[in-house]
Amino acid sequence: MSRIGKKAVTVPAGVTATIEGKQMTVKGPKGTLGLTLRDEIKYTLEDGAISVQPANDSKQARAFWGMQRTMVQNLVTGVTDGFTKKLLITGVGYRAAAQGRKLKLQLGYSHDVDIDVPEGIEVKTPDQTTVEISGADKQKVGQLAAEIRRWRKPEPYKGKGIKYDGEFIFRKEGKKK
Repeated sequence: MSRIGKKAVTVPAGVTATIEGKQMTVKGPKGTLGLTLRDEIKYTLEDGAISVQPANDSKQARAFWGMQRTMVQNLVTGVTDGFTKKLLITGVGYRAAAQGRKLKLQLGYSHDVDIDVPEGIEVKTPDQTTVEISGADKQKVGQLAAEIRRWRKPEPYKGKGIKYDGEFIFRKEGKKK
């Protein structure tokens, strides 16, 4: 039994959810998001809540139950509050600058790294060593943050690189004389 799946997802005021065939659409102040529904799961929309239950007793239906409920919750949270990831850049000469729909990174390579920002995602650089990624779709926000981080992962000796805010980098001791 999924403990997460048992709870219904409450739909706050100002948010509308509709189920049409195999597609769920959630509209709110931050935009519109959609989810393709699984056959193994039964979705019901009743008095301001979305209930997610397994359609049968198969092992696959029980496996999808909690994950599908979490994905529905992410839709509702995304259109109301949105999601944010914060990246911190550490290193001499490493900097970032948002320029329209592009993010320009200087990471010690012989060239600047230009990253295109997808639609529905907003990138801000409050200072040269901080990148804030925000948007309604949790998957897109996390994917863009991972792609940016991949250009220069934090290394364990000096801690240089791009890391998530709150991420702990295990530091190693250098060579001994």
